[in-house]
Amino acid sequence: MYKVFVGDKPIILTTLVEQETNFKNYLLNTVNIGKVIRELNSTSLNEIRLIHKDQDKLLKKFLKKLPNVVAGGGKVFNEKNEVLFIYRNDKWDLPKGKAEGKETIEETSIREVTEETGVTGLKITKPLENTYHIFKRNGKHKIKITYWFEMKTKFSGKLIAQEKEGITKVKWLKGKQVDEALLNSYSNIKLLI
Repeated sequence: MYKVFVGDKPIILTTLVEQETNFKNYLLNTVNIGKVIRELNSTSLNEIRLIHKDQDKLLKKFLKKLPNVVAGGGKVFNEKNEVLFIYRNDKWDLPKGKAEGKETIEETSIREVTEETGVTGLKITKPLENTYHIFKRNGKHKIKITYWFEMKTKFSGKLIAQEKEGITKVKWLKGKQVDEALLNSYSNIKLLI
């Protein structure tokens, strides 16, 4: 099973057909993805489920429905076990951004975290779950595939928000602060924390 978010509502990619209650089922092979996006945005449905018989082909078939944008990001911990958050578009988020040129996704992730926050000395400790969400640019829907990595740093300098990317705050958060930030965050970020 995979979750692809449209805003905070998921499209669930699954092999299971269940009785519809607060969701709708569609066949992945024949679905009109534009209709699904409109339905999630304009109705009270909680989710839409796209069904395909082959678990191994679910994601691959879905990703062919729209242009893909590849991004990398980090869930960064400092020596105090605080997590690095950015504030952009009136929501708390984790630093991430689009891949450039021939860099690896790990290089993208480290570069983007540094550019968006000013944090250096990043070391990847492990890969995390990928996230998927649909967004609209220039009137066209696209799927952003974000490869996430857990990172550690000994950085203790000044945090610098990348204002040209719309980031207004960068903060190290811990415990209840993280819980509060997640109340005003994205569903795919909640999955990572």
